This record gives sequence, structure tokens and C-alpha cells, in this order.
Amino acid sequence: MTSFHFGAVVLAAGASKRMGEPKQLLRLDGRTLLRRTVDTLLASPAWPVVVVLGAHMESLRPEVARLPVLIVENREWAEGLASSIRTGVSVLEAFSLSLEAALLVLCDQPNLSPDAITRLIEAHHRTGKSIVTACYACPERGRGAGHPGPPALFARSHFHELMELRGAGGARPLLARHPDLLATVDLPELAADLDTPADYRTFLANQPSTDQS
Repeated sequence: MTSFHFGAVVLAAGASKRMGEPKQLLRLDGRTLLRRTVDTLLASPAWPVVVVLGAHMESLRPEVARLPVLIVENREWAEGLASSIRTGVSVLEAFSLSLEAALLVLCDQPNLSPDAITRLIEAHHRTGKSIVTACYACPERGRGAGHPGPPALFARSHFHELMELRGAGGARPLLARHPDLLATVDLPELAADLDTPADYRTFLANQPSTDQS
């Protein structure tokens, strides 16, 4: 694969209202969801890794403060996901003119792996599409087969559109606007996301017996 320079944005500014506590701090195999996500990105070719914090910034910052990441505060986090996308992508745009793309990542997908990220990059090279997302089926959460979802890779040509997003819908309006520029990668393991206490309990119950302390 040819050299490809992309940065990653971890969208971790939300208040986790449905969870009732900061889901970024839920622990799996001895690490918080936030730390697991950042570790995964640091094990991938992504550079830099930008961590966008907001609602629980003071409690979350220590989880990543000693890691080689850029921590940025989104003071407009209450607006919704789009505000964190704007915040993170603006950092990437200013970081280096050589960055070719931004990878947008949530921290509530516990099965995210460096391999999944590699497959998104390979799809970008193979198809030439400027937007590449995961796709997965998750009927119990109202998602059908082939539904595009995070993580999502956007070429630099879309940075200006990402920084114009507003509201709670994240990048969905951009995906709807450019279906001809979109490629998806089948990553069914990423259908698992942890939004509620029931999600967390179910995920833990389906894991091999490990120390969750």
C-alpha cells in the first residue's frame, strides 16, 4: 500500500445521558473505553490522534493525559456530535497540510481494532472513494444490513463540509449528500456499541471470563 497520511478524531465529548454515567470510563479488561479506543488508534497508522472532550473533561483527561495524543476541549458539546467533529477536524486541518484524510471514531465501540482501521484504508485505496465507513447489521437497534456507520474516513476534500456540520446528527447529512462518493466495509463486529447500562451488561455477559476490575 502506498504511503497514506491520515489523522484520527476520537469523539468523546458527550454527556452519556442514556448510560447515566460517563460511558467513556466504563471498564473492559482493566481499561476504560476511552483508553481502549486511543490505544487502538495509536497501534494503527493514524497520526495525529485528536481526543475531543467536553461534558466530563476533568474526569476523562487523566485517562489520556500521558499518551501521545492531542487533547482538545469542545465547549459546545451540548449541541451534539457535529460540534465535536468540527472541533477535531479543525485541529487536524491546522496540524499539517500533508494529512490526506480524517478518521472519525467513537469510543463506545469496544470491538474496534487496528485491523478494522486498516480495512477502511484499504477500501479507500481500492475504490478511490473519498468517504469510507464501516457497515454492519444491528436489527435490535433499528439498523439494517449495509447501514453505514462509524468509524468513518473522510478525505481532506471533505474537511470544509465536516466543519460546517451542525446538530446531533454527526456526519450523517454528509453521507446522504454524497452517496456516489461513499464506500463501505463489512465490519459486523462493530455493531456492538454501548449506549445504555443494558448494552454494557449484555456485552460483558457475552465476553470470555476476564477481570473487569
